[in-house]
Amino acid sequence: MKLFVGLTDHDWYTYLRDRARDEVNFWWPSPEQAFRALQPGEPFLFKAKYPHQAIVGGGFFVRYVAAPLSLAWQAFGDGNGTPDPRALLQRLRKYRKNDAPDPEIGCTVLAEPFFFPEELWVEAPVDWKRNIVRGKTYSTDEPIGANLWDAVVRRMADPRTVTGPSLDDPTVPSQANLFGAPRIVQPRLGQGAFRLSVLDAYGKRCAVTGERVVPVLEAAHIKPYASDGPHRVSNGLALRADIHRLFDLGYVTVDKNLKFRVSNLLEEEYANGKDYYRYQGATLMVTPQRQDERPAAEYLEWHGDVVFRP
Repeated sequence: MKLFVGLTDHDWYTYLRDRARDEVNFWWPSPEQAFRALQPGEPFLFKAKYPHQAIVGGGFFVRYVAAPLSLAWQAFGDGNGTPDPRALLQRLRKYRKNDAPDPEIGCTVLAEPFFFPEELWVEAPVDWKRNIVRGKTYSTDEPIGANLWDAVVRRMADPRTVTGPSLDDPTVPSQANLFGAPRIVQPRLGQGAFRLSVLDAYGKRCAVTGERVVPVLEAAHIKPYASDGPHRVSNGLALRADIHRLFDLGYVTVDKNLKFRVSNLLEEEYANGKDYYRYQGATLMVTPQRQDERPAAEYLEWHGDVVFRP
C-alpha cells in the first residue's frame, strides 16, 4: 500500500483539528500539477511545515479535481480550512498571485480525516528533506513506510485523536481495516466528495444539454440520499440547475437506456416547457468515461418508477 505525506499549511491544520468532519479538501494553490500519487482509499498524511517536523494527521484519498474556488466552497464549506470563501481566497493569494475573482485550485478530496493533538504527533520520516515543497510518497512494503503507517495507526486508536463521524463508528469497514496488514480502505463519500466527483466524471458539463458554465451545474442524486441512495458517482448525474429541480420533482427522468424523458404534466400544468421537450427521447449528451461511474440501471429504474410523473 502507498501513502503520501503532504506538506500542510499549519493554519489549515489548526482550523480543522477541532472540527469533526467526514471529509475535507486538501487544496493546492495551482491546479496545473494534478495529484496522481495515490489510488482511491490510500492514506494521505499531513506533514506540518518547518519548524514542526511531524505528521499531524491524515485522511483517505478519494479523488483529485481541478475546480473553481467557488465550487470547492460549495462542495466543502469550511472543510476547505477557512471560515468563509473570502478567507479561502485570501489564503490562496498568500501562495499564488492571482487576481481572478474565481480562480481554479487543485482539490484533493479526502474522506474520514483525522487530526492528532500535539502530544501525539508522529516524527517525520528519517529521509524527509527540508527542500520538499509538495510531498513524498512512501510504500508500506518498505521499512520507512511500514513504520510510519504503524505509528499513525496506533495514534488513530488513541481517544485524544480528533476524527470525523465515520471513524468514530466501529462498524465502518475502513475502521476495521486499519489494523493488521496494511491495505487500501473503502472510505464513505460525503456530500462534498459526491458533488465534486460527479461533476468531474461528467467533465463539468450537463449530461442532458452539454452546458459548460460551472456555476449553474449541480450534482443530482438519482436515488436521493434521504431514500437510502448512496453518495456514489453511479447514483449521480451532472445537471443544469433547472433540470435538476425538474428531475427531483419528477417532471423529467433518464431511463435505463440513458434517454431523457419529459413528463406530459410539464405542458399541462405550466403551458410551457419547449426548452425541455426538445430533448425528449434524446440520449444523454455527456456520460462518464469510466464504466463504473455511468448511471446505474437500478437507480435510474427506481427514479422512473417512484419519482417520475409520466
